[in-house]
Amino acid sequence: MAKKVIALIAHDNKKDEMVAWAARNAQKLSTFELCGTGTTSRRVAEATGLKVRGFLSGPLGGDQQIGAHVAEGAIDAIVFLCDPLTAQPHDPDVRALLRIAVVYDVPIATNISTADCILNNL
Repeated sequence: MAKKVIALIAHDNKKDEMVAWAARNAQKLSTFELCGTGTTSRRVAEATGLKVRGFLSGPLGGDQQIGAHVAEGAIDAIVFLCDPLTAQPHDPDVRALLRIAVVYDVPIATNISTADCILNNL
């Protein structure tokens, strides 16, 4: 049976939070295939030693790449730590990713509490 795939995405002000969450959950995360947008995937991999397939940076199309994989059925869950207090120049891409996750019924966590729920129940 193939491993389930979790995509990891974090806005700039949430990257440290994502790295800390991944480090706390490295053992559980090691049982999944991981992917993520540019800097987030690199930082998580460096901090945890986990293998994380990197896509483009979010503003350069990484959110869209992950959305395409959701539509193909290749991603089982998304942890997207978004910053609701800072305007994002690629907000349309962010909204498109949220929409595609809803359309394809893929669980998407936008905060640590929900990320924990997904990780413990996927």
